[in-house]
Amino acid sequence: MPVFSMTGYASAQSSGAPHEAGQADAGAAPRLGVEIRAVNSRFLDLSFRLADDLRQHEPALRELLQARLKRGKVEVRAGLESASGADLRDPGARLLQRLNTLQDQVRSWLPQARPLSVADVLRLAAAGDAPAADSGARLLPLAQHALEALLAARAREGERLVTMLRGHLQQLRVLAEQARPLVPQLVEQQRTRFLERWKDAMGLGTQAGAGATPEAAQDRALSEATAFAIRIDVAEELTRLAAHLDEIERLLGRGGEVGKRLDFLIQELHREANTLGAKSAALELTRISVDMKVLIEQMREQVQNIE
Repeated sequence: MPVFSMTGYASAQSSGAPHEAGQADAGAAPRLGVEIRAVNSRFLDLSFRLADDLRQHEPALRELLQARLKRGKVEVRAGLESASGADLRDPGARLLQRLNTLQDQVRSWLPQARPLSVADVLRLAAAGDAPAADSGARLLPLAQHALEALLAARAREGERLVTMLRGHLQQLRVLAEQARPLVPQLVEQQRTRFLERWKDAMGLGTQAGAGATPEAAQDRALSEATAFAIRIDVAEELTRLAAHLDEIERLLGRGGEVGKRLDFLIQELHREANTLGAKSAALELTRISVDMKVLIEQMREQVQNIE
């Protein structure tokens, strides 16, 4: 199953057709258009901007989208327009007289109201026509077509996101492998440093007549080195980080609705990288922690778009 992005756009239009066969003079049916825009969101948030003649079909459109989409802020637009300028309705003298009378009545109460324009008259004349009887029958198949195109676009974007995430996973694995051998080296360096310090201290103590023994000094140095090793040990963090990377890889391969689980795992990765930096006792380990956090933040931005 593919991984879907929550971002996408699709549109579909149906060309006008005669209202009834054999009645060419009746004019072409209004052209119907549907647009679907989607961006990321924590939940499924549907909004509709439909022409007045199509608002009755909002429940059916909502049901159609809820069956295929799980997350995202989705806006659906649908409208009717005349198939061509030649099909503009002739207002006729009676309609013009009626509009003029209504305009006079409105302006008698609202003197600041602007007069009707030619475009207003033509729009009102067209509004007087009964809507195409088959607008609903055409709308749902057209919306289905636009939805399929949206899903295809989201799948393509999801594939691109998966490729980018897998590249970041590989870079994180490389950084983890670079960090793994650093800790034993740091422990050995610190152990040697402690022994040298205690040897110097024993030399000064002997000159001053102190009663400390070399064995006690060495034991103390080894205890300090052991405590240091425990304090800076990041083997557990690296193990958990590797487990999270494996789980992310598995989810990307499985596909489907993985966005929320990926978001949680990204938070866990960030926690391990932070701990790695907090335990850092060397500049190189600090650099690795910073590089990890940069990659993880980039992954977080990409995962926010996954359904």
